[in-house]
Amino acid sequence: MSFIRPTFRHPDLPTNKIGYSRQDYEGALSTLCAGCGHDSVSGAIIQACFDMAIEPHRVAKLSGIGCSSKTPAYFLNNSHGFNSVHGRMPSVATGANLANRDLMYLGISGDGDSASIGMGQFVHAIRRNLNITYILMNNGCYGLTKGQDSATADVGSVNKSGHANQFSAIDMAGLALEMGATFVARSFSGDKHQLIPLIKAAMSHPGFALIDVVSPCVTFNNNPGSTKSYDYTRDHIETTAAMDYVPYQSEITAAYDEGNSVDVALHDGSFIQLHKLSPNWNPFDRHLAMNRVFEAKVKGEVLTGLIFIDQNHPDLHAMLDTVATPLNQLEQRNLVPGAGVLEGINAGWR
Repeated sequence: MSFIRPTFRHPDLPTNKIGYSRQDYEGALSTLCAGCGHDSVSGAIIQACFDMAIEPHRVAKLSGIGCSSKTPAYFLNNSHGFNSVHGRMPSVATGANLANRDLMYLGISGDGDSASIGMGQFVHAIRRNLNITYILMNNGCYGLTKGQDSATADVGSVNKSGHANQFSAIDMAGLALEMGATFVARSFSGDKHQLIPLIKAAMSHPGFALIDVVSPCVTFNNNPGSTKSYDYTRDHIETTAAMDYVPYQSEITAAYDEGNSVDVALHDGSFIQLHKLSPNWNPFDRHLAMNRVFEAKVKGEVLTGLIFIDQNHPDLHAMLDTVATPLNQLEQRNLVPGAGVLEGINAGWR
């Protein structure tokens, strides 16, 4: 059996507006279990970047430790990348983003990586509104260490060994809302029609954008007693809205009757177009979103879609008033401006 991805592609494969084919956004052949939801998330990232015509070298992908953190090897082969240690991806991403704001930052994590050892770093990245698309592949277990329950496993959820979890689950979307995240969404790895537009919108958002993706573990957590299994997720999905991403270069049209849709404008002129499914849904109301997430948890629903968005909160660079030039491009005259400039600064404080 060969684990080398074939290099041959049909010469007439479609390309995007910058001349890249989908192959240009692929990576190495996945070594995850066959049927793993994480591979579907990788495929959605590939499709989103292809559709948006993003140059791969403009993306920095960062991860921690876990099955999910292996996946950056499987997409955007020509991007920048850094695989950090367990739970430490947000601090590495923060440093990289402060050093160079010109790149697009894509953080890949899992429920073990972010909800346990990395919890402190996760919440601080949120409160700083770090400009990053943070994709959390959530399967409710530790797949690399043989399926122990993670901190997102629901009370009473039965793992493959037959043991019911006794501890309350951490809802990562609810936590992100409480900490002030400016873009919060949840999706399902088996629903590419919802996930791909969410990834596009998150990558266009000027701030911290969380997508909590329920991604079942086919080996250790896809049994009838698990609340993170394929069957449970499909049976309990409650969607906030049907969503489409409309690039700003294209004509913007509304396909829904008046009163049933809302256009959410993004900073680059693009739109997220929402067709409301849940009654009285308002993606701009944080209080409503928090109540609805809590209600879904009580009912045992898996609430998916765009939960909340805030386009008006400044990101980390704006709050710190940092220099726009990447640090590695600053010249000596910028870094050592001379005694006269220093004297002027000191005079301003007298």
